[in-house]
Amino acid sequence: VQLQAFGGGLVQAGGSLRLSCTASGRTDSTYPLAWFRQAPGKEREFVASISRSGSITNYADSVKGRFTISRDNAKNAVYLQMNSLKPEDTAVYYCAANRFGSYNLWGQGTKVTVSS
Repeated sequence: VQLQAFGGGLVQAGGSLRLSCTASGRTDSTYPLAWFRQAPGKEREFVASISRSGSITNYADSVKGRFTISRDNAKNAVYLQMNSLKPEDTAVYYCAANRFGSYNLWGQGTKVTVSS
Protein backbone atom coordinates (compact mmCIF):
# COMPACT_ATOMS: atom_id res chain seq x y z
CA VAL A 1 0.00 0.00 0.00
CA GLN A 2 1.22 3.48 -0.84
CA LEU A 3 -0.14 6.78 0.35
CA GLN A 4 0.00 9.96 -1.67
CA ALA A 5 -0.89 13.36 -0.27
CA PHE A 6 -1.68 16.41 -2.34
CA GLY A 7 -3.51 19.71 -2.17
CA GLY A 8 -0.91 21.90 -0.49
CA GLY A 9 -0.04 25.34 -1.69
CA LEU A 10 0.33 29.00 -0.80
CA VAL A 11 -2.56 30.73 0.93
CA GLN A 12 -3.03 33.95 2.83
CA ALA A 13 -3.73 33.96 6.54
CA GLY A 14 -7.42 33.39 7.15
CA GLY A 15 -7.78 31.33 4.02
CA SER A 16 -8.60 27.66 3.51
CA LEU A 17 -7.07 24.61 1.91
CA ARG A 18 -8.20 21.03 1.57
CA LEU A 19 -5.60 18.30 1.65
CA SER A 20 -6.28 14.87 0.24
CA CYS A 21 -4.48 11.58 0.64
CA THR A 22 -5.22 8.48 -1.38
CA ALA A 23 -4.08 4.91 -0.99
CA SER A 24 -3.01 2.72 -3.86
CA GLY A 25 -1.89 -0.84 -4.12
CA ARG A 26 -3.35 -3.51 -1.85
CA THR A 27 -6.15 -1.65 -0.09
CA ASP A 28 -8.20 -4.53 1.26
CA SER A 29 -7.59 -3.40 4.81
CA THR A 30 -8.97 -0.26 6.40
CA TYR A 31 -6.65 1.47 8.85
CA PRO A 32 -6.99 4.35 11.24
CA LEU A 33 -5.51 7.36 9.47
CA ALA A 34 -3.95 10.59 10.55
CA TRP A 35 -2.35 13.80 9.42
CA PHE A 36 0.94 15.01 10.82
CA ARG A 37 2.97 18.08 9.97
CA GLN A 38 6.53 19.23 10.21
CA ALA A 39 7.45 22.89 10.23
CA PRO A 40 10.96 24.04 9.27
CA GLY A 41 13.38 23.33 12.08
CA LYS A 42 10.77 21.54 14.16
CA GLU A 43 9.85 17.96 14.89
CA ARG A 44 6.95 16.26 13.20
CA GLU A 45 3.75 16.74 15.16
CA PHE A 46 0.31 15.16 15.24
CA VAL A 47 -2.51 17.15 13.65
CA ALA A 48 -5.60 14.93 13.47
CA SER A 49 -6.67 11.30 13.33
CA ILE A 50 -9.74 9.38 12.28
CA SER A 51 -10.92 5.87 13.08
CA ARG A 52 -11.58 3.13 10.54
CA SER A 53 -15.26 3.96 10.27
CA GLY A 54 -14.76 7.69 10.54
CA SER A 55 -16.89 7.91 13.65
CA ILE A 56 -14.05 8.94 15.98
CA THR A 57 -11.76 11.88 15.33
CA ASN A 58 -9.06 13.54 17.38
CA TYR A 59 -7.30 16.85 16.92
CA ALA A 60 -4.30 18.66 18.24
CA ASP A 61 -5.33 21.59 20.41
CA SER A 62 -3.67 23.98 17.99
CA VAL A 63 -6.07 23.07 15.17
CA LYS A 64 -9.32 22.30 17.00
CA GLY A 65 -12.23 24.21 15.58
CA ARG A 66 -10.31 25.11 12.43
CA PHE A 67 -9.38 21.77 10.84
CA THR A 68 -11.65 18.85 10.00
CA ILE A 69 -10.50 15.36 9.13
CA SER A 70 -12.73 13.04 7.15
CA ARG A 71 -12.42 9.90 5.07
CA ASP A 72 -14.10 8.08 2.22
CA ASN A 73 -13.34 4.38 2.47
CA ALA A 74 -14.91 3.68 -0.92
CA LYS A 75 -12.28 5.95 -2.46
CA ASN A 76 -9.47 4.92 -0.10
CA ALA A 77 -9.03 8.55 0.78
CA VAL A 78 -8.62 10.80 3.79
CA TYR A 79 -9.03 14.54 3.78
CA LEU A 80 -8.03 17.50 5.91
CA GLN A 81 -10.12 20.63 5.55
CA MET A 82 -8.13 23.54 6.92
CA ASN A 83 -9.91 26.81 7.62
CA SER A 84 -8.81 30.06 9.24
CA LEU A 85 -5.22 29.24 8.43
CA LYS A 86 -2.46 30.95 10.36
CA PRO A 87 1.20 31.50 9.46
CA GLU A 88 2.11 28.99 12.18
CA ASP A 89 0.27 26.31 10.18
CA THR A 90 3.04 26.52 7.60
CA ALA A 91 4.56 23.05 7.33
CA VAL A 92 4.87 19.95 5.24
CA TYR A 93 1.80 17.84 5.90
CA TYR A 94 1.93 14.05 5.86
CA CYS A 95 -0.79 11.44 5.92
CA ALA A 96 -0.16 8.19 7.75
CA ALA A 97 -1.84 4.87 8.37
CA ASN A 98 -1.88 3.07 11.70
CA ARG A 99 -1.03 -0.53 11.01
CA PHE A 100 -0.80 -2.90 13.93
CA GLY A 101 -0.74 -0.19 16.61
CA SER A 102 1.57 2.46 15.20
CA TYR A 103 1.73 4.94 12.36
CA ASN A 104 4.20 3.12 10.18
CA LEU A 105 2.93 3.79 6.69
CA TRP A 106 3.60 7.31 5.48
CA GLY A 107 2.85 9.23 2.34
CA GLN A 108 5.12 11.82 0.86
CA GLY A 109 4.40 15.26 2.23
CA THR A 110 2.56 18.16 0.70
CA LYS A 111 3.75 21.65 1.53
CA VAL A 112 1.43 24.26 2.98
CA THR A 113 2.60 27.86 3.21
CA VAL A 114 0.47 30.48 4.94
CA SER A 115 1.49 34.07 4.35
CA SER A 116 0.73 36.82 6.83
